[in-house]
Amino acid sequence: MTEDNELEIPSEKSNILTVTVKSFSYRRGIPYDASGNGGGFVFDCRVLNNPGRYDEYKNLTGKDKAVEDFLLNNSHVSAFMDLTEELVAQSVHEYIQRNYTHLEVNFGCTGGQHRSVYCVEVMAMFLKENFPQVNVEAKHLELEK
Repeated sequence: MTEDNELEIPSEKSNILTVTVKSFSYRRGIPYDASGNGGGFVFDCRVLNNPGRYDEYKNLTGKDKAVEDFLLNNSHVSAFMDLTEELVAQSVHEYIQRNYTHLEVNFGCTGGQHRSVYCVEVMAMFLKENFPQVNVEAKHLELEK
């Protein structure tokens, strides 16, 4: 508050929000949040039909068009992502207002190769398009090994 009892509005955000979006394999466990904040989101993609069960997709990843097509045509991935985007967007709005500096969003599946990778790519694109003031980092823990 100022002396005139008016609300002070911060002139510049001193910190930029970074949203780290990770794909992972549940076989290795939920990723550690190195920011020290803890919290964030963990979404379980095992509810989606698994392209990894079919030979033609085994050597592909969630970044491949064939896997994208499989998920769009053989699972409810669009509805799943609509819901996750809504939840994450709500937190991003609040985190920006509160000058928080980090939010962790994790997508896990059995192997960390298909479903979770696809969901990370979609979420990262959503965040970049809707929150240009936010730093978005996409990481694929299994693909980076």
